[in-house]
Amino acid sequence: MTPQTTGLIIGGLLPALLYGASAIFQRGSTGIGIGIGPFMIAAGIAVLLTGTALLWLDLGREWSVRSALLAMGSGAAWGIGTSLVAVALVRYGIPLGKLVPLYSMNSLIAVTLALWIFAEWKQVKVPQLLIGSILIVIGGTLVARA
Repeated sequence: MTPQTTGLIIGGLLPALLYGASAIFQRGSTGIGIGIGPFMIAAGIAVLLTGTALLWLDLGREWSVRSALLAMGSGAAWGIGTSLVAVALVRYGIPLGKLVPLYSMNSLIAVTLALWIFAEWKQVKVPQLLIGSILIVIGGTLVARA
């Protein structure tokens, strides 16, 4: 297996499975009855334990103030987004099957920003990326209207 394939499995396929499981756990938790604040605290404890385990396993101890601030921005964005999903599930009764395709279009935002901020347009086939992005939008729109 090439390093590229291994990287795609580790950084793409496995996270996709875990993010899918995360949505199911979130739906189960909010369906049983948990406030959004307690949900986020419980999820935060799990993230803290995961980070502690990775630190203990010595999978990267380097950091700087700037990198920590960017990591905190990542956590804040994830936390707010996850809280908004919980609001839609709890207060508005939106089915998870309609929400996930919509919020999964976050990949379009990440791709667009990565192309611009990190100049990744030099490393990817932009026409294929655009076609795939159009298909994501079409799919998200179809599922949201289902």
